[in-house]
Amino acid sequence: MYFPVSPVKLMVMSICTSSLYVFYWTYKNWRLIKLREASNISPVARTLFSVYYCYPLFLNVRCTASRNNIDVTLPAGPLAVAWIITALLVVLPDPYWLITYIATIFLLPVQVAANKVNETVTPDHKRNEDYSAANIATIIIGGLFFLTGTIGTFFLPASVVV
Repeated sequence: MYFPVSPVKLMVMSICTSSLYVFYWTYKNWRLIKLREASNISPVARTLFSVYYCYPLFLNVRCTASRNNIDVTLPAGPLAVAWIITALLVVLPDPYWLITYIATIFLLPVQVAANKVNETVTPDHKRNEDYSAANIATIIIGGLFFLTGTIGTFFLPASVVV
């Protein structure tokens, strides 16, 4: 039904890829919606313009849960607004741009609801909780970039930062 991933993995991969994993997550969800609903939407366009299409995605998850009598609390509007605002904070100067890393927190309730839908509708689906070799390599390399970037933001004098 939706892209299955554990909330922890979604958060870890998002941080270690500087939120590139969120684009992957968004694309996979829109692709599954397109296939399931036999729609003519463009998952690529909806991913590239996710600022405009996050609310419809969140709403789709909530409506699917409701149609399947799955009890979820998913305030799609407030979550979309919070995600958009925090994601766009990347343009702030040092160190305030780091606030953008909390944007994924607003995707976690959506993923929890999507996982509940997946569990109910397709209980034998692959849960995507494990980390592949590529995931681990990404976490190590991306984690080092995140760590050095964060340390550099706080501890390097402004004259050293290019």
